[in-house]
Amino acid sequence: QLQLVESGGGLVQPGGSLRLSCVASGSTLNIYAIGWFRQVPGKEREGVSFINPGGGIIHYADSVKGRFTISRDNARKTVDLQMNILKPEDTAVYYCAAVLGGLGGEYWRDSSRYVYWGQGTQVTVSS
Repeated sequence: QLQLVESGGGLVQPGGSLRLSCVASGSTLNIYAIGWFRQVPGKEREGVSFINPGGGIIHYADSVKGRFTISRDNARKTVDLQMNILKPEDTAVYYCAAVLGGLGGEYWRDSSRYVYWGQGTQVTVSS
């Protein structure tokens, strides 16, 4: 059974940076696609970024393109989300999630397609 743990959240001023990490245990990571999602109270969980098992297919939400970068190290069983030029609207709980294999097209945005989830890490962007 795959377990995921996120870390790296915190309070940062607008324009600042944070690096979130998703560390996997319990199984090899290189057969799972990973998505990063975020959620604010009262809103649906939003897909932020996606990386396929081999790292060759990457997607970003339009709202974070050019600011966020996803990467993975299967040997270390980690998937990172580098977040730069943070804005107040990036404030949310961020989750990483895993699905066996990959997701085609726009399905990466659909949280219901992911099987394993971390507990989330809070990101607050405020001055």
